[in-house]
Amino acid sequence: MISFLIRRLLASIVLLFVISAIAFLLLSAPHTDVGRVLLGQAAEQSLVDAKNAELGLNQPVLVQYLTWLGNALRGDLGTSWFTSENVLSAIGNRIPVTLSLMVGVTLITAVVSFALGIWAGVRRGAADRFVQIIGVVGYALPGFLVTLIMVLVFAVQLRWFPAIGYVDFFTSPAGWLSTVTLPILALSVGSIAGVSQQVRASVIEVMRKDYVRTLRSRGLSPRRIIFRHVLRNASAPALTVLGMQFVGMLGGAVIVEQIFGLPGIGSMTVSYTTRGDIPIIMGLVMFTVIGVVVINLLVDIVVSWLNPKARLA
Repeated sequence: MISFLIRRLLASIVLLFVISAIAFLLLSAPHTDVGRVLLGQAAEQSLVDAKNAELGLNQPVLVQYLTWLGNALRGDLGTSWFTSENVLSAIGNRIPVTLSLMVGVTLITAVVSFALGIWAGVRRGAADRFVQIIGVVGYALPGFLVTLIMVLVFAVQLRWFPAIGYVDFFTSPAGWLSTVTLPILALSVGSIAGVSQQVRASVIEVMRKDYVRTLRSRGLSPRRIIFRHVLRNASAPALTVLGMQFVGMLGGAVIVEQIFGLPGIGSMTVSYTTRGDIPIIMGLVMFTVIGVVVINLLVDIVVSWLNPKARLA
């Protein structure tokens, strides 16, 4: 297990360096006159050149990247070009919002998907068809449409939840719960559709194995067979899909946070990308990649524990 984790960590470190280099290169490709944008069209060229030199934009792209990388390795991601806000502070203030959404979606997706998948895989028949219909509908409905329907029904008509806004957990736990419930439910629909189908398929496949028949012939209770033997072997593929869904939620969070007016990473990405604020964008890219790497590493650890053969792969 130790060698397995070391290989994964080394691969993750290499991935971080590669993605940071590619992202910086792509962001630097459009040769926008940042100094002119910051100082205005009426500013003198000498002032514009001085501003670009202050930001280091008069250096070759490779030098700019190496300078940024050196600072990043020391924990300094720079400051925003447009607001002069520290990148770490700006992102740190937004992370709890997005993280609360993603953790909530992951928990709901895991519980509901495994419940539906086990139910469909064991019972088959009408239960199986019902879960398959849920999967098809969940895939077919666009995420933004699901979000808008939930807002119209539960926020506008029924008034059970606020339509927009965010309340910090430490300010009011009840207010926090009311502001994140609808976004979490909106993001969960597509994830449940995908993961439940994977759990269902894995359970059906495992239930056909010879060792399951042997356990039945030995008189073990169906509940014990399912939860102690079938679920352990069927969980690995489903957890992999769940990890991929977690990564995909980052894209869905952009839309959901915009609709609900949540001050998270998604809405921050949109606003700062349109400005071309490279320090903030690079910080967002690196935090996103680190999140993806951590989730994939956790999934690999759990999958390798459930299925030791995965370590050899």
